[in-house]
Amino acid sequence: MTERVDPLQTKITDIDAEGWLAGALRRPCTNFDARPPGTEIDLLVIHNISLPPGEFTGDWIDDLFLNRLDPNAHPYFEPIARVRVSAHLLIRRDGQLIQYVACAQRAWHAGTSCFQGRERCNDYSIGIELEGTDLIPFSDAQYRVLIDCTRRIQRRYRAINAERITGHSDIAPERKTDPGAAFDWARYRAAIR
Repeated sequence: MTERVDPLQTKITDIDAEGWLAGALRRPCTNFDARPPGTEIDLLVIHNISLPPGEFTGDWIDDLFLNRLDPNAHPYFEPIARVRVSAHLLIRRDGQLIQYVACAQRAWHAGTSCFQGRERCNDYSIGIELEGTDLIPFSDAQYRVLIDCTRRIQRRYRAINAERITGHSDIAPERKTDPGAAFDWARYRAAIR
C-alpha cells in the first residue's frame, strides 16, 4: 500500500533547479525524456485521471505512471497497461501531492497536441493531473493544492502566466475532454490572479 502524507502538513515551499517541488511526495518514473535544447517552459496543462474510471481508491495511477499496472487487475487496464505515460504532478482527492517527473524534464502527458498554433505541448509544458473525472466535482483540498502549486510554478517558470494555463481538452480537442465540466475554471483563475 502506498504511504500517505497528511495534505494539511504538506507545505510546498520551493522548486529546486531540476524542478522538484519541496513538499511533494516523490515517485520518480522513467516515462520522461529531455526537453529540446533551449526550450522555455511556458505552458501549464490541467488534466484529470481516475483508474478505473470514476474510482478514487488504490494505487492504480501510480502503477500506470510507474509501468507496473497489472492488465489482469481490472478489464479497463488491459489495453492501457503497456502505454507509457506520465505527468509531472498528481493531486489526489485528499490533496496529497505526488511528483513523478521533475519539471525541467519532458513528461509524457499531452500526447498529440497544439496550443495557439504550436504543436508538441509536452516539449514546453508542465502537466498536473487531478484525481477525478470530467463530471464529479473536485475537492476543496485539490483546489487548495493546485492553486499553491500553480503559484510556485509561476514564480519558478515566469513565462507561465494566466493565459498560458489550459486544459488537456483545449490542446487535444479531438481526443480529450479533461479536466472536464466539473473543473471550476472561474474559481481557479480567480484564486491565481
